[in-house]
Amino acid sequence: MEINKNFSDKAIEDYNLVLAALSGKQSAYTSIMVRYREPIYYLVLKMVRNEGDAEDLAIEAFEKAFKKLEQYSPEYAFSTWLFRIATNHCIDHIRKKKIQTTSIDDVSKHEKSWGIQVKTKTKDPEEAFIEKQKIKMMREVVSNLDEPYKTLVEMRYFKELSYEEIAKERNIPLGTVKAQLFRSRAILADIIRKSKDSI
Repeated sequence: MEINKNFSDKAIEDYNLVLAALSGKQSAYTSIMVRYREPIYYLVLKMVRNEGDAEDLAIEAFEKAFKKLEQYSPEYAFSTWLFRIATNHCIDHIRKKKIQTTSIDDVSKHEKSWGIQVKTKTKDPEEAFIEKQKIKMMREVVSNLDEPYKTLVEMRYFKELSYEEIAKERNIPLGTVKAQLFRSRAILADIIRKSKDSI
């Protein structure tokens, strides 16, 4: 499909970056992320109102967009397409996060009792065991990553440090931390997909 003739210069630049990324140029992915990291982050932050969640969701939105890059049509500006993916990803997250704590089952007039179901966050022994196994397997996968990805993933997800704390501890720019963590997650996702084990 031909590029939209009404595109602005910025939209044309975006389209050229998309073409470069699709041709295998890794720096094009970084350029797209640097260009849209803040707008996507603030869009997500407005929706979820939590800085930690917003950071993770923004990166996940880029992951989704990059995986679907071949589906992008130049009929619309790339920014419009990217913002739609981020918005939909946030909506999915918000829906999943809405936990119904109590539900009262209506019973017939003739019954004297109400059925009450309370959802608990406590895992039963089987769930706890499965969770432990998943964490163990994930640690094994992470241990096989090359540097700096291995260390960054361990700091972010095992030590639960913020992006700012990682940047300070490793003495590297915040943008570099986010870009490298994005790349780490993409590598991990690829390893997991190729693995026969279920994590």
